Amino acid sequence: MKNQLTFSQYRAIDLSLFALMFAIFEFIIVKVSTVGPFWDQAYTVSLTGAIVSIVYMRWGYWGGIHAALAGLLFTFYYGGRLDQYAIYAAGNLLSLLAVPILLKKGKEIVRNGRFSWFLFPLAVCLLMQLGRAAVSLALGGSLSGATGFFTTDSLSTVFTLVIVWIARRLDGIYEDQKHYLLRIQEEQEENE
Repeated sequence: MKNQLTFSQYRAIDLSLFALMFAIFEFIIVKVSTVGPFWDQAYTVSLTGAIVSIVYMRWGYWGGIHAALAGLLFTFYYGGRLDQYAIYAAGNLLSLLAVPILLKKGKEIVRNGRFSWFLFPLAVCLLMQLGRAAVSLALGGSLSGATGFFTTDSLSTVFTLVIVWIARRLDGIYEDQKHYLLRIQEEQEENE
Protein backbone atom coordinates (compact mmCIF):
# COMPACT_ATOMS: atom_id res chain seq x y z
CA MET A 1 0.00 0.00 0.00
CA LYS A 2 1.27 3.46 -0.86
CA ASN A 3 2.08 5.89 1.90
CA GLN A 4 -0.19 8.82 1.26
CA LEU A 5 -0.15 12.16 2.96
CA THR A 6 -3.13 13.18 5.00
CA PHE A 7 -4.73 16.47 4.13
CA SER A 8 -3.30 18.01 7.32
CA GLN A 9 0.20 16.84 6.41
CA TYR A 10 -0.19 18.21 2.89
CA ARG A 11 -1.33 21.56 4.30
CA ALA A 12 1.57 21.70 6.79
CA ILE A 13 4.11 20.96 4.05
CA ASP A 14 2.53 23.49 1.69
CA LEU A 15 2.41 26.23 4.32
CA SER A 16 6.01 25.49 5.30
CA LEU A 17 7.20 25.65 1.70
CA PHE A 18 5.51 29.01 1.14
CA ALA A 19 7.05 30.34 4.37
CA LEU A 20 10.49 29.09 3.32
CA MET A 21 10.09 30.53 -0.18
CA PHE A 22 9.09 33.86 1.27
CA ALA A 23 11.97 33.89 3.77
CA ILE A 24 14.57 33.19 1.08
CA PHE A 25 13.27 35.54 -1.61
CA GLU A 26 12.53 38.37 0.82
CA PHE A 27 16.09 38.06 2.18
CA ILE A 28 17.47 38.37 -1.36
CA ILE A 29 15.25 41.37 -2.11
CA VAL A 30 16.30 43.16 1.10
CA LYS A 31 19.99 42.47 0.51
CA VAL A 32 19.82 43.75 -3.07
CA SER A 33 17.85 46.83 -2.00
CA THR A 34 20.36 47.85 0.67
CA VAL A 35 23.41 47.96 -1.59
CA GLY A 36 24.45 49.72 -4.77
CA PRO A 37 22.10 52.12 -6.51
CA PHE A 38 18.99 50.96 -4.61
CA TRP A 39 19.94 51.77 -1.01
CA ASP A 40 18.38 55.25 -0.89
CA GLN A 41 15.18 54.65 -2.86
CA ALA A 42 11.88 55.97 -1.49
CA TYR A 43 10.08 52.74 -2.37
CA THR A 44 10.24 49.27 -0.91
CA VAL A 45 9.66 46.04 -2.77
CA SER A 46 8.30 43.06 -0.92
CA LEU A 47 6.66 39.75 -1.78
CA THR A 48 4.46 39.94 1.29
CA GLY A 49 1.24 40.90 -0.49
CA ALA A 50 1.70 38.30 -3.21
CA ILE A 51 2.60 35.39 -0.95
CA VAL A 52 -0.10 36.20 1.59
CA SER A 53 -2.76 36.61 -1.13
CA ILE A 54 -1.81 33.26 -2.64
CA VAL A 55 -1.82 31.50 0.75
CA TYR A 56 -5.20 33.04 1.64
CA MET A 57 -6.55 31.68 -1.65
CA ARG A 58 -5.03 28.25 -1.00
CA TRP A 59 -5.78 27.88 2.73
CA GLY A 60 -7.95 30.75 3.97
CA TYR A 61 -7.19 31.97 7.48
CA TRP A 62 -3.98 29.93 7.68
CA GLY A 63 -2.40 32.74 5.63
CA GLY A 64 -2.42 34.88 8.76
CA ILE A 65 0.68 32.96 9.85
CA HIS A 66 2.44 34.15 6.71
CA ALA A 67 1.20 37.72 7.16
CA ALA A 68 2.70 37.95 10.66
CA LEU A 69 5.85 36.05 9.64
CA ALA A 70 6.34 38.42 6.72
CA GLY A 71 6.28 41.40 9.06
CA LEU A 72 8.75 39.79 11.43
CA LEU A 73 11.16 38.76 8.68
CA PHE A 74 10.96 42.09 6.84
CA THR A 75 11.80 43.94 10.05
CA PHE A 76 14.54 41.47 11.00
CA TYR A 77 16.19 41.64 7.57
CA TYR A 78 16.25 45.44 7.71
CA GLY A 79 17.51 45.43 11.32
CA GLY A 80 14.43 47.22 12.60
CA ARG A 81 13.56 48.43 16.06
CA LEU A 82 11.24 46.65 18.49
CA ASP A 83 8.29 48.92 17.64
CA GLN A 84 8.76 48.12 13.93
CA TYR A 85 8.34 44.41 14.65
CA ALA A 86 4.93 45.20 16.16
CA ILE A 87 3.99 47.59 13.35
CA TYR A 88 4.76 45.13 10.56
CA ALA A 89 3.70 41.85 12.19
CA ALA A 90 0.48 43.09 13.82
CA GLY A 91 -0.28 45.53 11.00
CA ASN A 92 -0.09 42.80 8.37
CA LEU A 93 -2.70 40.81 10.28
CA LEU A 94 -5.38 43.36 9.38
CA SER A 95 -5.32 41.70 5.95
CA LEU A 96 -7.20 38.80 7.56
CA LEU A 97 -10.31 40.96 7.06
CA ALA A 98 -10.14 40.09 3.36
CA VAL A 99 -10.58 36.36 4.06
CA PRO A 100 -14.27 36.41 5.11
CA ILE A 101 -15.09 38.27 1.90
CA LEU A 102 -13.09 35.71 -0.09
CA LEU A 103 -14.93 32.85 1.59
CA LYS A 104 -18.36 34.45 1.28
CA LYS A 105 -17.90 35.33 -2.38
CA GLY A 106 -16.32 31.95 -3.11
CA LYS A 107 -12.70 31.29 -3.90
CA GLU A 108 -13.40 30.03 -7.42
CA ILE A 109 -15.50 33.09 -8.24
CA VAL A 110 -12.76 35.39 -6.95
CA ARG A 111 -10.02 33.45 -8.72
CA ASN A 112 -11.78 33.38 -12.07
CA GLY A 113 -13.65 36.68 -11.87
CA ARG A 114 -13.01 39.41 -14.38
CA PHE A 115 -11.98 41.93 -11.72
CA SER A 116 -12.13 40.01 -8.45
CA TRP A 117 -8.81 38.23 -9.05
CA PHE A 118 -7.30 41.74 -9.09
CA LEU A 119 -9.39 43.27 -6.31
CA PHE A 120 -8.65 40.57 -3.74
CA PRO A 121 -4.83 40.95 -3.65
CA LEU A 122 -5.26 44.72 -3.89
CA ALA A 123 -7.47 44.59 -0.79
CA VAL A 124 -4.91 42.40 0.99
CA CYS A 125 -2.14 44.94 0.27
CA LEU A 126 -4.23 47.94 1.27
CA LEU A 127 -5.39 46.28 4.49
CA MET A 128 -1.77 45.49 5.40
CA GLN A 129 -0.77 49.09 4.79
CA LEU A 130 -3.75 50.34 6.77
CA GLY A 131 -2.90 47.94 9.60
CA ARG A 132 0.70 49.12 9.70
CA ALA A 133 -0.42 52.75 9.72
CA ALA A 134 -2.92 52.09 12.53
CA VAL A 135 -0.39 50.25 14.71
CA SER A 136 2.17 52.97 14.05
CA LEU A 137 -0.28 55.67 15.15
CA ALA A 138 -1.29 53.61 18.20
CA LEU A 139 2.39 53.41 19.19
CA GLY A 140 2.75 57.18 18.96
CA GLY A 141 3.94 57.53 15.37
CA SER A 142 3.24 60.59 13.28
CA LEU A 143 0.47 60.91 10.71
CA SER A 144 3.03 61.54 7.95
CA GLY A 145 4.89 58.39 8.99
CA ALA A 146 1.64 56.42 8.92
CA THR A 147 0.74 57.63 5.43
CA GLY A 148 4.23 56.65 4.33
CA PHE A 149 3.23 52.99 4.53
CA PHE A 150 0.93 53.56 1.55
CA THR A 151 3.33 55.55 -0.60
CA THR A 152 6.52 53.57 -0.02
CA ASP A 153 4.75 50.25 -0.61
CA SER A 154 3.06 51.21 -3.88
CA LEU A 155 5.66 49.34 -5.93
CA SER A 156 5.11 46.22 -3.80
CA THR A 157 1.41 46.44 -4.61
CA VAL A 158 2.17 46.52 -8.33
CA PHE A 159 4.48 43.50 -7.93
CA THR A 160 1.73 41.71 -5.99
CA LEU A 161 -0.78 42.21 -8.79
CA VAL A 162 1.69 41.01 -11.44
CA ILE A 163 2.66 37.94 -9.40
CA VAL A 164 -0.97 37.01 -8.70
CA TRP A 165 -1.82 37.53 -12.38
CA ILE A 166 0.93 35.03 -13.27
CA ALA A 167 0.06 32.63 -10.42
CA ARG A 168 -3.57 32.35 -11.43
CA ARG A 169 -2.46 31.09 -14.84
CA LEU A 170 -0.38 28.28 -13.29
CA ASP A 171 -2.34 25.13 -12.52
CA GLY A 172 -3.20 24.85 -8.83
CA ILE A 173 -1.10 27.74 -7.54
CA TYR A 174 -3.79 30.40 -7.01
CA GLU A 175 -6.52 27.89 -6.17
CA ASP A 176 -8.18 26.55 -3.05
CA GLN A 177 -6.24 23.37 -2.32
CA LYS A 178 -9.29 21.23 -1.45
CA HIS A 179 -10.77 22.19 -4.80
CA TYR A 180 -7.46 21.54 -6.54
CA LEU A 181 -6.93 18.09 -5.02
CA LEU A 182 -10.49 17.03 -5.80
CA ARG A 183 -10.14 18.30 -9.36
CA ILE A 184 -6.87 16.40 -9.84
CA GLN A 185 -8.41 13.24 -8.38
CA GLU A 186 -11.41 13.49 -10.74
CA GLU A 187 -9.10 13.99 -13.71
CA GLN A 188 -7.05 10.93 -12.71
CA GLU A 189 -10.19 8.80 -12.34
CA GLU A 190 -11.42 9.88 -15.78
CA ASN A 191 -8.08 8.89 -17.32
CA GLU A 192 -8.09 5.39 -15.76
